[in-house]
Amino acid sequence: MEILPFLLAPFLASLILTGIHAYLGVHVVERGVIFVDLALAQIAALGATTAILIGMDPHGGGAYWLSLGFTFVGAGIFALARTRRGHIPQEAFIGIAYAVASAAAILAMSKATGETEHLKDMLVGNILAVSMHDVVKTAILYGAIGLFHYIFRKNFLLISTNPAAAEAKGLNIRLWDFLFYA
Repeated sequence: MEILPFLLAPFLASLILTGIHAYLGVHVVERGVIFVDLALAQIAALGATTAILIGMDPHGGGAYWLSLGFTFVGAGIFALARTRRGHIPQEAFIGIAYAVASAAAILAMSKATGETEHLKDMLVGNILAVSMHDVVKTAILYGAIGLFHYIFRKNFLLISTNPAAAEAKGLNIRLWDFLFYA
């Protein structure tokens, strides 16, 4: 029973994550962009790696904001990559972005001396290492994201299930895709 307090924060974090990820998963499957989460995670890792290479503290605010900036750029590119005709499937584009971001992060990290443990943490993660502070921050962030998606659920659902109808209704598909990916 001594382990229960140790596992409380990871358990709460997993509840928060599964709640919204189940909802987002429905949209991911409907849009056919199954690996977008992995690609955006690797793009974020590339941003964090870049922060380390330019001398930022890997756990500091600068690395966080640079990583978030990389993620927003990736979300913008994925939103722009969606085409009506679909000459190149968006999932193929996402897969290429994932591979390039992963390779670039590994290559860049190989140039950083003494920081290879951070690469492992970025690529693998460890839910057992979360603190209650992390859980609270995650709950606030995911609560805001959930509220945003609830308010605009009709637009997100229409774009996910029937993009042609969404476009006919006058919705800016690329903007809503960006908001979904970001």
